Amino acid sequence: MTILFKRLILVIPFLLFAETIFAQVSFKAVVKNLQTKQPVSGAMISVENTDLTATTDAGGRAELPGIPDGDQVLVIVCPGYETRHLKLAFPLDNRGDNVLEILLSNELDEVTITTTTRISREIDDVPTRIEAINEEEIDEKISMRPANISMVLNESTGIKVQQTSATSYTQSIRIQGLDGRYTQILKDGLPVYGGFSGSLSLLDIPPLDLKQVEIIKGPSATFYGGGAIAGVVNLISKEPEDTRQTTLILNQTSALGTDISLFDSSKFERLGYTFLGSFNYQREYDVDDDGFTELPRTRSFNLSPKLFFQIDDKTRFVAGNSVSYQNRTGGDVSVIRGRADEERRYFESNHSFRNITTLQFDRELEGGGRFAVRQSLILFDRKSEIPDYQFKGRQLNSYSDVSYIAPLKKHALVIGANAVYDRFREDRDRNALNLRNETRTTFGGYLQDNFSLTDKLSLEAGFRLDHLRDYGVFALPRASLLYRFNEHLSSRVNFGLGYKAPSIFTENAEVLLFQNVLPIGNGLKAERSRGGTFDVNYKNSIGDKISYSINQMFFHTVIDNPLILEPIGRDSLGFRTAAEPIVSSGFETNGRFIYGLARVFIGYTYTDAKAQYLSGNQILPLVAKSRLNSAFLLEKEDAFKAGFEAYYTSRQYLTDRARTEPYWVLGIFAEKMFGKMSVFFNAENITDTRQGRFGPVVFPPFRNPTFSEIYTHIEGRIFNGGVKLRF
Repeated sequence: MTILFKRLILVIPFLLFAETIFAQVSFKAVVKNLQTKQPVSGAMISVENTDLTATTDAGGRAELPGIPDGDQVLVIVCPGYETRHLKLAFPLDNRGDNVLEILLSNELDEVTITTTTRISREIDDVPTRIEAINEEEIDEKISMRPANISMVLNESTGIKVQQTSATSYTQSIRIQGLDGRYTQILKDGLPVYGGFSGSLSLLDIPPLDLKQVEIIKGPSATFYGGGAIAGVVNLISKEPEDTRQTTLILNQTSALGTDISLFDSSKFERLGYTFLGSFNYQREYDVDDDGFTELPRTRSFNLSPKLFFQIDDKTRFVAGNSVSYQNRTGGDVSVIRGRADEERRYFESNHSFRNITTLQFDRELEGGGRFAVRQSLILFDRKSEIPDYQFKGRQLNSYSDVSYIAPLKKHALVIGANAVYDRFREDRDRNALNLRNETRTTFGGYLQDNFSLTDKLSLEAGFRLDHLRDYGVFALPRASLLYRFNEHLSSRVNFGLGYKAPSIFTENAEVLLFQNVLPIGNGLKAERSRGGTFDVNYKNSIGDKISYSINQMFFHTVIDNPLILEPIGRDSLGFRTAAEPIVSSGFETNGRFIYGLARVFIGYTYTDAKAQYLSGNQILPLVAKSRLNSAFLLEKEDAFKAGFEAYYTSRQYLTDRARTEPYWVLGIFAEKMFGKMSVFFNAENITDTRQGRFGPVVFPPFRNPTFSEIYTHIEGRIFNGGVKLRF
């Protein structure tokens, strides 16, 4: 009995230990792309709240040993794909040696028909190089600046939001160092921003209803014609889902700004809707106590309802209307506060009203084809005023597009036509001299084919023919090539032609509020461009812990017949066509690294942009040779996110050829989730980098001041915080 008891004492611990061992499960999985069903290598699989991790091999396979019994959450992370959370009960019933298949959806989502490619394919499979800012990144930028999209774009590699006024904070967007008029901004594939409204467009667009922002750098004229020389920014709206979604954001800044934004959407059987409402109030803000505003007094609102009708299983109709109003007054703080006198009288005001109506009709046809009709109508009314001068006018723009998308075996063919009518009328006496009225009528047809030559090689070739009244016919070929060396390495080449019709609405004229600027003459030529990009993309993993992707892109653009503004006589300025071109060349480097909850993003841009019509120093003003953007982010889904950002800009030349100082801008942000509520905090420009620290921005006499050319932040350090409520 004693011997038996001793043996039991030895056996029982072994049995308990064995039970623990066998209660831990070895888990095998293969990770594949949801759309292509191809293996995904470099995907990191981890068990939440444990140290268990594994990374998929070239065949998408991974094994996780020692998973404890019970409910466990697997987290699957891979650059370029949406993070997936998979809840499983271990041990898996009746699975034996089977391998679980896990499907990942591309993080950038499918390229829908609203993009410049018009075909429904993944971004990774489209020969055109498309960068996308997904909903998660947009949500982070909303916490920093809920009122408009300027923060969403300005912190992207190769893009600069250029301020055009020292007191009223108007802005334009530059890609690859080129003037904002060469970039086309779209909303759901419709060109509803630009022309007279250009410098206020970025300030008019709240980001809360955006699902994704797609960016194409380089010539993109196949579908949208003139204006897409430097690139295209396409803002993709959210659509109603099966469950109702409501988000309310309340934000307050240390610079005396208040933002309230609401987004609501719902879907019924065949009817759905989205609604965006936003309100912004900004008090006049003078950070350096020089008596002039860095941020103008602003009141603005936006109301954007949209209805979705699913007529039948193959037919959809969407109707939307967006109304926005802005009242911005900057300048002398005493004037804004009603204490003007003979010495303190300067102000700059912008009052604008914008109404955008959009209609979209889609019909799926037999064989997978699609017929689509797009229509937009834009009315923009704006009055800009300074003492003793005002510029007032109204812009009417109509855009109509009809297209047919036909899948033919290895081809995806798009054929279509569109018509654009753009009219501006200056609000002055009709008999006044030098009225700056403009009318543009364009008719165009286009054809594009996406063709898979082999499993590794894809071609996208397009051709557009435009007829522009007063300027003739423009033939615009474009081609993109994608080659996949293997599952890690791919490369793209893009080339195309473009053009831009002459218009007074340029950055140089905007800075002057068009004062003393003469109308466009009949002898001017349309600007013409040729350019392209070449990039290499590589993604992989280091061991079982780190996944990464690196993209290297080179660009080159030549703009012939550039439109320039120069003095004519003593008191006037006029446009002329320069004999020598503008040439912009350079490269972008982007890296993305993921380790568990941590993500690191690094982007560098080198730009060599020159105006060859200039004598001596030909470098374009306000273009930095080097720009660096970097971000470090810690995020646990539905729990918290926090990050640090650093941005560097090298020296720039001003118009008078003076050279600026280089500068850094640093920021931190954090957000904590409490169920359906989250609290966020952001510190932007914590080192208080601003132009006023490098030299004066305002010069006397203050009753009629002059201003420095703006090349960096003028508002300085700003803190903001608020609450997001999701219902």
